Amino acid sequence: MTTYLYTHDDCLEHETPPGHPEQVARLVAINRALSAPGFDAVTRLHAPMGADASVLLAHPASHLTAIKAASPAEGFRSLDADTHMSPGSLQAAFRGVGANVAAVDAVMSGAATNAFVATRPPGHHAEKTTPMGFCLFGNVAIAAKHAMAKHGLSRVSIVDFDVHHGNGTQDLVWDDAGIQFISSHQMPLYPGTGAASETGAHGNVINLPLDTGTNSQTFRRIYEAEVFPAIRAFNPEMILISAGFDAHRDDPLAGLNLVEDDFAWVTRQICTIAGEVCDGRVVSTLEGGYDLDALAASAAVHLSCLMEFGQ
Repeated sequence: MTTYLYTHDDCLEHETPPGHPEQVARLVAINRALSAPGFDAVTRLHAPMGADASVLLAHPASHLTAIKAASPAEGFRSLDADTHMSPGSLQAAFRGVGANVAAVDAVMSGAATNAFVATRPPGHHAEKTTPMGFCLFGNVAIAAKHAMAKHGLSRVSIVDFDVHHGNGTQDLVWDDAGIQFISSHQMPLYPGTGAASETGAHGNVINLPLDTGTNSQTFRRIYEAEVFPAIRAFNPEMILISAGFDAHRDDPLAGLNLVEDDFAWVTRQICTIAGEVCDGRVVSTLEGGYDLDALAASAAVHLSCLMEFGQ
């Protein structure tokens, strides 16, 4: 068994306007960091193209049709003030969907213990019918619903430690009692959702707002008190991670004070719990992170920790 890493050069073809934080250079920086010799043991795979049917597990047909129709032949198409498409964006987004589905299949088959999907655009802000926050499709929610539809799982946990609330994932799983969604995020901050009172139709949503300036000690205390017990109580058959690294103290879009070691710590803890409850089955997907050096270093320690458990 091993750790799988999914990415694709098509994800470099999703271009955003000059100065946009969700830029091609993010994935370039990650790819460079993950090309170091310490990652030679990772099984590297091209992200396959996703299928319409996978998108439709989480989004209505109207959303899929609208995203396809918005794809420009040249230049940029702005879906809102933050979210843009270039001629390569649609294919990049489908690579993200395909990689998440393939990663779930690989882990469920036992070919891989765990997997990291390093694709862009990210996904956790995409609501049922609303692309937003740089996101077009809800990759992680699609992965969870695929795990249930194809592999018959009845309980899947999603842990989202991106600094921004995963409003899209929350919207996509709100009514699904079999999907637990746990999000820690800075508040107040974009997109303004994620109050502790937002608990899902079946009590399946747990939101943990963090004050601006939250440091490592507070972050870890909250995870130990709230997140890890909730996962164990839910007893999932697979754990998915929305791995946003913009809670790093150097990130320009937010104000938390985490460092690489915090991302390593939370990854190890999640993998340890997965080993206890679901044979180590973890699929992690890249979300945010906009300081290139901090992003690359954080993604590297995250993958290193997945590898520790993928032996």
